[in-house]
Parts: sequence; structure tokens; C-alpha cells
Amino acid sequence: MKKIVPYIVLILCALLLWDLLFSFGDATFHIDGDTVDGPVGAALALLFGAGGAILGVVVAVVVGVVLAVVFAGVGVVLLAALGVAGVAVAAAIVPFMLPLLALVLIWYLVQRSRKNRVVHAQAV
Repeated sequence: MKKIVPYIVLILCALLLWDLLFSFGDATFHIDGDTVDGPVGAALALLFGAGGAILGVVVAVVVGVVLAVVFAGVGVVLLAALGVAGVAVAAAIVPFMLPLLALVLIWYLVQRSRKNRVVHAQAV
């Protein structure tokens, strides 16, 4: 199936070109009151139609990128809020464990920093 798809696309393009060149009067439209028809009208109609489709694709891509950035930002804020809420709940349930939690957090940050220094020292 994968080997036949390029041939099908080529045949469809050839049929489109044949119809564009040898079928007269199929497409007519008006520009400022003037009727445009025949092969030139068909070519211009195809050009304007493709331009609209390309513009639609560009708009869809831009909207997708903007939504991805917005949703990624919302996700980061949501994760941060969940983390703060978790610490607040842990502090409210067991207040005497909060200093231990702070020590564990400091130890984790120091270990991560030390591991990064070791990796960078080996890379140099």
C-alpha cells in the first residue's frame, strides 16, 4: 500500500492538471464586477482556494502552539499549587514533622547540587 500511494497522488495531480487545462468554463467568478472564466478563471480559483487553505493551516498551527504554551504554563502552576497544598496539609496534620521535612528538603537539594558538580567535573 505504501508503494502505490505516490502513484495515486501523481495520477490525481495529472487529472487535476488535465481538467484545469482542457475543460473550459467550469469555474467562473467575479472580481470587481468582471466575470473571470475559462482556464484562467479555473487557475485563479484554484490559487485563491489554495491560499485560503494555506492560511487556515497557518492559523491552526499558531493556535496550537499558543494553546500548548498556555496549557504547559497552567500545568506548572497547578503542580506548584499541589506541592504547596501538600506541604500545608502535612504541616497541619503533623506539625512536629515540619522541621524534619525541611531538613529532608535541604539534604535533597544539596545532594542534587553535589551530583551535578560531580557530573560536570567528569565532563571537563
